[in-house]
Amino acid sequence: MKNLLFFAALVCSSAVFAQIQRPMASPQGKVEQKVGLTDVKVEYYRPSKNNRVVFGEVVPFNELWRTGANENTKFTCADAVVFGKDTLKAGTYAIFTKPTDKSWEVIFYTETTNWGMPEKWDEGKVALRLTAGVTAMNDVVEMFTIGFDNVTTNSANLIFSWDKTRVAVPFSVPTEVKMQAAIDKTMAGPTSGEYYASAEFYFKEKKDLKQALVWVTKAAEMRPEAYWYLRLKSQIQAELGDLKGAIATAKISMELAEKDGDANFVNVNKTAIEEWSKKK
Repeated sequence: MKNLLFFAALVCSSAVFAQIQRPMASPQGKVEQKVGLTDVKVEYYRPSKNNRVVFGEVVPFNELWRTGANENTKFTCADAVVFGKDTLKAGTYAIFTKPTDKSWEVIFYTETTNWGMPEKWDEGKVALRLTAGVTAMNDVVEMFTIGFDNVTTNSANLIFSWDKTRVAVPFSVPTEVKMQAAIDKTMAGPTSGEYYASAEFYFKEKKDLKQALVWVTKAAEMRPEAYWYLRLKSQIQAELGDLKGAIATAKISMELAEKDGDANFVNVNKTAIEEWSKKK
């Protein structure tokens, strides 16, 4: 009985300790930055120098390094970004590096679920590989740090710094392309779908039906084959008392629906035409 009680107490104690979170020797860090109109983010674990010589000893030269500690260091970009002449597609990548005293090889790897290095390196998972120069610093950076600097509307530097070593990797973002696309869309005015959605909202909420008619007419002009646009237009016309116009519009909607094989719209238009014809 005593042994049983001792075992139960031991299990309970283990469960309590298992719930206690301990601080990590290499705590997790995250840095997020908007560059122009593009969101970029790095998630990583930050080892400390602890009076050690880092590069060349803790991190051997000419060997692949996980670029931090613990799980993969992850780089996420919301848009495609350009490093030099090479484009990295939007997505999340593991960052691996191969440091030397003069330069670092920086590798963006599509598999991000490793603890440290992949068990088997797959060159086919290398999305981008580049080389960046090393800058020696006078001051010591105690904890491994990744960040961004020289941020402009079109570009920034991805920075790695630890001990007395600093590496800057410049990249650019598609701000001009995104801005031009937004300008072109705005200057071109609303789409047919936006006109239709606005008209539909006004019709359902019984708001300004004359304005709704203007919008749905514009939508139908932009997409004359869209019989569901014409169906809405006929309903608005009927609500405004223009039964003759509603019937004419519904007939066109019904003909287009028949050509498209949409029996549901054929039937609702036919029923509406019959109903409105009786009220004329």
